[in-house]
Amino acid sequence: MTTATPFTTGATPTGVNALPTLPTGWPIGSYATYEEAQRAVDHLADHDFPVADVTIVGVEPMIVERVTGRLTWGRVLGAGAASGAWFGLFVGLLLGLFSTGGALAPIVTGLVVGTVFGLASAATRYAATRGRRDFASTTQLVAGRYDVLSHPRNAERGKDMLASLAWRS
Repeated sequence: MTTATPFTTGATPTGVNALPTLPTGWPIGSYATYEEAQRAVDHLADHDFPVADVTIVGVEPMIVERVTGRLTWGRVLGAGAASGAWFGLFVGLLLGLFSTGGALAPIVTGLVVGTVFGLASAATRYAATRGRRDFASTTQLVAGRYDVLSHPRNAERGKDMLASLAWRS
């Protein structure tokens, strides 16, 4: 069992948070991108700042879905066949390694069966949407800005160090 202090993040000795907790500390920098915040913490680390007292907090979170293309039956079936073929090939190779007969028959069988199941699975999933989602996309959780917080005992020093970084940029 871990004992909590006012600045703890709820981390266990393994570094895994037992329960979600709000970040604490004083803001020492605010950045438009995560890369800028990461660069700031790296700067602090390079100058022997106790970075174990630092937290990067994404503020104003938003989910961004970027459309990557239109889905068509050809694209859906092609992707389904390809993923099924890879899985079938993997299973066929495993069966071929442990079979007492020839290795080619299990590999070819796995490839064919995997392709058929991949096609059927992709077709079923796509047909179930009934044209309501005819596009592919990727989703990310991003923040409007990234604040760097520090334990109060080191906040002024950290703020000064990051101010010097801003002048060099």
